[in-house]
Order: sequence, then C-alpha cells, then structure tokens
Amino acid sequence: MIKIKQLPPICVALGCHRAPELERIAVHAIAAGERFFEFRLDLLDKPQSGIDVIRLIRKRSPRTTILATCRQSSNGGAFEGGTLKQVELLHKAVTAGAQLIDLEIESAEQLPAALENLRPKAGLVLSYHNFLKTPPLDSVVRQLKKFPADIYKIATTAQKPSDNLRILELPSRHSDIRLTVIAMGETGISTRVLGPARGSIFTFAFPETAPVSENLTTKPTAPGQMTTSLLRKRYRLTKLNADTKVLGVAAYPAGHSMSPALHNRVFQSLGIDAVFLPFEVASNHLSDFFRFVETLPVTGLSVTIPHKRRVMRYLDYLDPLAAQIGAVNTIFRRKGKLCGTNTDAAGVTVPLSNLLTLKRASVLVIGNGGAARAAAFALKQKGAQVTLSGRNFQRVRRLAKNCDVAALDRVDLTQRKFDALVHATPIGMYPNTDDCFFADKIPAEIVFDMVYNPLETLLLKRARSQGKMVIQGLEMFLEQAAAQSEIWTGKTASRTVMRRAVLQAIRAK
Repeated sequence: MIKIKQLPPICVALGCHRAPELERIAVHAIAAGERFFEFRLDLLDKPQSGIDVIRLIRKRSPRTTILATCRQSSNGGAFEGGTLKQVELLHKAVTAGAQLIDLEIESAEQLPAALENLRPKAGLVLSYHNFLKTPPLDSVVRQLKKFPADIYKIATTAQKPSDNLRILELPSRHSDIRLTVIAMGETGISTRVLGPARGSIFTFAFPETAPVSENLTTKPTAPGQMTTSLLRKRYRLTKLNADTKVLGVAAYPAGHSMSPALHNRVFQSLGIDAVFLPFEVASNHLSDFFRFVETLPVTGLSVTIPHKRRVMRYLDYLDPLAAQIGAVNTIFRRKGKLCGTNTDAAGVTVPLSNLLTLKRASVLVIGNGGAARAAAFALKQKGAQVTLSGRNFQRVRRLAKNCDVAALDRVDLTQRKFDALVHATPIGMYPNTDDCFFADKIPAEIVFDMVYNPLETLLLKRARSQGKMVIQGLEMFLEQAAAQSEIWTGKTASRTVMRRAVLQAIRAK
C-alpha cells in the first residue's frame, strides 16, 4: 500500500487521446524527474488502452506512483460507460500497478460496495468536483466523510477571491482527514501554489511540452492548471511553507503579467522566503479581494489595469506622491496597515531622462487611466510641457484638468510635433499585438511605449520605420518593479536578474 505521507506535493496530470501518446509523455516527464502521475483514462479514445500503459510505466520505473482516474462524463469527465464499467476499469488499473485510484463521490454513492473491494488493494482518493462555483464546504466534507477513503479531494471553481480562502482553510479546519484541495479557474491559481504549504496533500500540474522532434504537445486537464515547470521553478512550490510571505499582482486579466516571473526571481536571488502570485480580480470583486488580502494575509501588491485608482479606498494610508497622482501601483504593509504608493512615476522619468532633458521638453502622453495619470504628474513635476490625448477625449480632458496640463483631441495630433511621446494605454498589448494608437505618422522624435509584452510593439515598429528613437516598455517595467522590490524587501535587486527573468518569461509565452 502506498504511504500517503511520502507522496510528492505535485501530481502530474496526463490527459491524452491515444495510449502511445500517453506513454511517450509519461516517459518524457519521468526523464525530467517527475515521479507522481495522474493517468486520466477517461480522456483516452479507448480508456481500456491505458491499462497497458500503466503496466509498462510501472515496470519501466518502479518508483513511479500512478493515480488512475476514470471520471464519468456526468461528473465532469469523459467516460461514457456507466458506474459498473468505471469501477471495473479502475480494478484493472490497480491490477496493472496503479497505487492510487480516484473515484468521484457520485459513483461512490451509486455503488458503495465498490469501495470495499477497491480500497484494500489501492489508496482511494474520493473526489468532489464543482465546475460552476465554490459551495458551502463543510457540507461537502460531511458528504465525503460518509465513505472511508485515504484522501478526500475537493475541487471547486473560484468565482471570487474569498473562495480561495475558504479552500485553503479546509485542511486546517478538518485536520482529522487527509485533504487535497483546489479552486479551479484563473481566479483560483493561488490555491494551486499555496495548497500544499497549507496542508493539502498534493496539487496538480500538467507536464512541459516534449521536444519538437517528438511531436508531442501537452495541455491542462482542468481550468487554471499550470505546468510543472511554473510550480517548481517560478513559484518554488516544494520550498514554500506556512510562514512564507505572500505577495502578488492584482489585475484583470492577470495571466499576461510578467510581475510573477520578475519578482519571484528577485526573491530567489535575495534569499527571501516569499512568493509572488497572479491575482485575477474583477472590478466588482475588489472589496472581496481585500478581505482575502487581510485574512490570508497578503503582505504586498503590485496593482495594474484596471485597479490603480479603485484600490485607494481600501488602503489605510497613501503617501504624498500617490495622493497627488491619484493612482496606486504598489501596496505594502507598515505596522499592520495597508499603505499605497506609486512607482510608475520613476518608471517614466528615468528612461526618458537618458535621452533628453525633461525640463521644458514637450511630451505627449496618450491615455486617460492610472498609468497616464502617473506619467503626466511625474513629467510635469520634472518641468516638462505635457499634453494629454487619447481615444476618449472627454476623459482625456477631465484628466488633463486634474493634472493641470494641456489636452488635445486625437484628430488634431497631425498638426503638432513633440519632443517625446509616452504611450500609456494597453493598446498593442499581448494578445492584441496588431493594434496601434497611431495608424500613420507619429508626432514625436522619441517614442516610449509602456506596453512591455511584446517587447517590440506595433507602435515601436512604426516609430523605428519613421526614424524615431524608441524606448521599450520593458525599461519602465524594470524601473518601477525595482522600486517596488526595494519597498517590499528593503534590499536592492539586480537589474540584470530582473531583465533576464522577464525576457525568459516573454520568450516562453
């Protein structure tokens, strides 16, 4: 019988259509050092064909642990054979060498006698899945505990940030049983990273794509599932513990952000026990998110689109710069209080100062959000003559009045010329890389695009073709991130380490 306490914290979920593909991906992952796998028999074109693969892998790699799953279509899987055939297939998987089997609670309730036959021969993972929401969880636990099992798995869907909190609290609240807990979806990513450190027996990931020469591709078997590489290398899951400090980026969407790649690498280089997560937060969930921040707790946040102004009402203190700008991109704790500041300002002025003297320089800022606001205030403070423009002239005019700078309708831009242009909108950001604010001539000699993914936006390509000097958004991103890191850690991070981390993450996209 498998020893539950010795299970690795990451179970590599393999969902393939064909048995030969399942075998090759498993072999590739074993060669990469993985030892714990979930074989999704129900996702195979012929579920029975997975039995031979289990036998082959166990013979080839005796130290490998296999969790066999054959989830019925009515319970979120793909198996159409009914409960009796499902149980028969799991029996065959155990005979072939699978040490663990996953049986959903619905099947256990239909065939309770099946548990008596299965459990003595393999470890039983009794699972509950909800692909729509996170319901009251104590009742779910009570439902599962009606049947004996070695591990109880609860996988729900996070609709709002506090759903993650309820999931992460379960293992400590029900310490009398072994639990594996996950909140699915992009909103639930924090549970996949923090779960094992908070008492979850293991979490799930999907393997890296095999080399191109092997013509194999891999994909997640559940919403929000990450690769083994991200969990091990970026988030250092195996090194996290209950005392690890949690920070993150609050955004919507959050998946495009390079902040986790950068700040986790910085933490590693500085030897700091902290992890930086992507928090996907819808605008109508900000209040719920800050309850999550206070309770978990989260010790620091990078704030980006669309929350830079909206987060201010949830903070205990704003430093003078953030108050003047009217936007926050950095949140930190001092004496237990949530404080806000803005490092975007330095991110704009420092790169531009390397190419021109800002005092009395004419600078056009495109945008009407928090980033444009920070740029306008910072440039004006340096003595630049700032003009704002954008797609929504009514908002542009309102922001220009607040910043005490000029406003210009975009239709009049062709009649003007500026020393520098700062593009402060998400136009052109991945995945919408074919978008550009300027269809033709760009009215400035220096073009600074705050968008850093991709590095070379369509705006910058057009600027280069017109003979302009350009500044990539990466320069601003690094500058503001370096300031954030120093606030959170009290240490100076290496720009080389930061740049390398972001470039590697962008290439991996």
